[in-house]
Amino acid sequence: MNAPDRYERFVVPEGIKKVSYERDTKIMNAASFTIEREDHTIGNIVRMQLHRDENVLFAGYKLPHPLQYKIIVRIHTTVQSSPMQAYNQAINDLDKELDHLRNAFEAEVARHSRDY
Repeated sequence: MNAPDRYERFVVPEGIKKVSYERDTKIMNAASFTIEREDHTIGNIVRMQLHRDENVLFAGYKLPHPLQYKIIVRIHTTVQSSPMQAYNQAINDLDKELDHLRNAFEAEVARHSRDY
């Protein structure tokens, strides 16, 4: 068939960066981040984390095409921050949240394993 190979959804080809940054030339403190080999799952999580930042005026994402395995995240910030700072802060905060979730899960599994 004409369908691409399944591995193309996940494996970033050599020579292509996982995340690329492009500054918006028309709007001050705005930029787009292209994240390769990701979909709505990561796009929505990053968008919602960006909305928690008081310096972020706009955060959204889109999938350019269903057969292109990338998302484009647009961020517009106040003058107190930059899109790069907001993106990095969102990723770091998500990393901490996921670590906390994993630790809580592992503690509950250990507690239930001990009880049974």
